[in-house]
Amino acid sequence: MPVKVNLRFLKPHVWNPQSVLSLRRRLASWSSVAYAFNTRQSKVKSLRSQFLGERIGIFGYNELQEPNGFYLLKDNAVGKADALIREILSPARDRKMVRIFDELSDTLCKVADLAEFVRIGHPQERFAYAAKEASVSISSLVEELNTNRDLYDKLKEVAKNGDVSAIDPIDDYVANLFLFDFEQSGIHLDKETREKIVAYNDYILHVGSNFLNKTLSPRTVLKSQLPEAIRHCFSGDGEAVVVQDLFSDSKNELLREAAYKIFLHPERQQEELLNELLSARQNLATLCGFPTYAHRAVRGSMAGTPEFVGEFLHQLNDKIRPKADEDYSAMLEMKREVYHSKQPLMLWDVAHMTSRLKQRQFDVKSSDYSPYFSLGACMDGLDYIFHSLYGVNLKIEEVRDNELWHDDVRKVSVVKNGEILGFIYCDFFERRNKPNQDCHFTIQGGRLCDDGSYQKPIVVLFLNLPNPTWSQPSLLATHMVDNLFHEMGHAMHSMLARTSYQHVTGTRCSTDLAEVPSILMEYFASDPRVVSKFARHYKTGEVIPYHLLSKLQSCKKMFSASETQLQVFYAAFDQACHGKRNLNCSTTDLLAQIQNEYYGLPHVPNTAWQLRFGHLVGYGAKYYAYLMSRAVASWIWHGYFKEDPFNRTQGERYQNELLAHGGSKPPRELVENFLGAEITPDSLSNALLKDIDTKYID
Repeated sequence: MPVKVNLRFLKPHVWNPQSVLSLRRRLASWSSVAYAFNTRQSKVKSLRSQFLGERIGIFGYNELQEPNGFYLLKDNAVGKADALIREILSPARDRKMVRIFDELSDTLCKVADLAEFVRIGHPQERFAYAAKEASVSISSLVEELNTNRDLYDKLKEVAKNGDVSAIDPIDDYVANLFLFDFEQSGIHLDKETREKIVAYNDYILHVGSNFLNKTLSPRTVLKSQLPEAIRHCFSGDGEAVVVQDLFSDSKNELLREAAYKIFLHPERQQEELLNELLSARQNLATLCGFPTYAHRAVRGSMAGTPEFVGEFLHQLNDKIRPKADEDYSAMLEMKREVYHSKQPLMLWDVAHMTSRLKQRQFDVKSSDYSPYFSLGACMDGLDYIFHSLYGVNLKIEEVRDNELWHDDVRKVSVVKNGEILGFIYCDFFERRNKPNQDCHFTIQGGRLCDDGSYQKPIVVLFLNLPNPTWSQPSLLATHMVDNLFHEMGHAMHSMLARTSYQHVTGTRCSTDLAEVPSILMEYFASDPRVVSKFARHYKTGEVIPYHLLSKLQSCKKMFSASETQLQVFYAAFDQACHGKRNLNCSTTDLLAQIQNEYYGLPHVPNTAWQLRFGHLVGYGAKYYAYLMSRAVASWIWHGYFKEDPFNRTQGERYQNELLAHGGSKPPRELVENFLGAEITPDSLSNALLKDIDTKYID
């Protein structure tokens, strides 16, 4: 019997024949990729699942149909690891040592990386809990193996005397990376020192976590301490108010100043935590034989040494300072003109004045752009770029029952000449309790198997984009487009790498190299010639007007000098914290010293911005990597793609000479061979300067 529907509760325009016809035309014009991302997906089992009764678990693992499958997955990995350890120690071993080590690493990483993602990304607590338990178990096993002297000695012997068969430079390089991983735990040192290193590692994790948790804590003050005119601007009951952020967007200068000084007021406990963290890291580095923690952190990177990083930051700062000063002058002029202020430009003014000046000069509104940037259109654009450059395509894959952790996830394969290179699981849409972070997770690394086949890479892209509705696709703000392209750059690094060993595949390389492909994609996302290929109005199909693209690109470039100088300051402070420093000097005094040297505006007394800088925990002497990666990406863009962003010859060269190698070669050597030029602090700073000099579109 048909179900009766009360049509009075439906909006009349939904049933307008012209609207329905328009919707049908739009759907017909979308590619399969655009359709998959622009529409809500129904919970329909695949035909294979329906007719064969086939059930699998998350990512295709039969074990993961239920949370307790993580225990079986972990036990299977431990059993295989035991067999590989016996093979390493066996006198009858007939495989290359580095290949067995890589298989051991792959066996454990498959479980650890998958579990770590599920712990963060799965919406069901029971799955997240089981994943956390598996992750902890595998991590404990890895720590145990990292202190196994027999394994270390066997690998050391092979690295020194040769293996059962001839080894090539990549075998040798990867073997030495494994050795360095061992030595990070002090395995080559005496027992007492090793125990201290393990203890410091645990302590650093504990202190860092506590410091990080407090970086976003609100600050409570008495109303009586605030000027009466701004007391109502803060939340709070009774005699106290709560200051939760810097109020950077406020037009009220007094409010911005008060929020800045209160929110960044020094806190003794947080200062002590930071000092404990930095001291523990320095002690760890000393035990491992390094002069400073910065030396330990940048070893094996594109930079190589803290001295190289320091010279790069120093040269870059000298070159951009005059241009940054021009930016500050423009901000000060606006402050005086619009707000009739006689005060100098202060730190709490910069974000607000930057935003106001961009808005006044370019009048860029998100509502003008987002209708042209449906998620499906952007994915079509990425497909067009990747096909033009590398001859690959994105294809929507049918999923089997229980393969996904949420109905909103889409599975995409990367295909070249009919062959699937790998899979990208796209967890793009915001949902309740989903962490608000954009990132790339490696679930399975690519590697050459003993039978000659290639283990396909599997990654997850994790974003927080607006959900599509039944009448409207997910429409992206311009910064979301940049983030999408950035994360897809990471994904394609993983997909296009063709390394012998998973330990060095794709993004498993030094941080300052890993960010190059993702930052390079931001150049494509900002180029009007590229964007006009895919940006279409989701209703009319109209191509985005060129004047909007030109205005957007110019807006992005405005104040690039002062914004870059801020990043230089952050990186220089990070290096100073982890380098040689006077222990009698507080981190706040150090901050003031570095800020006055590397930034165009002076430090404000009695403020401690560094106690809110959570990146000191996550990056730890590697914050410079963002700038260095951007310099290399700029060099590649201007040298290879600026003239023709769809050049297949240059795209395949970039793929074959850079992306394909992952981290299987020393990063500086890899980049220099591709660029055909030496990487120096001068050449890198000049590459960034080229971006800053080209401020606006003609």
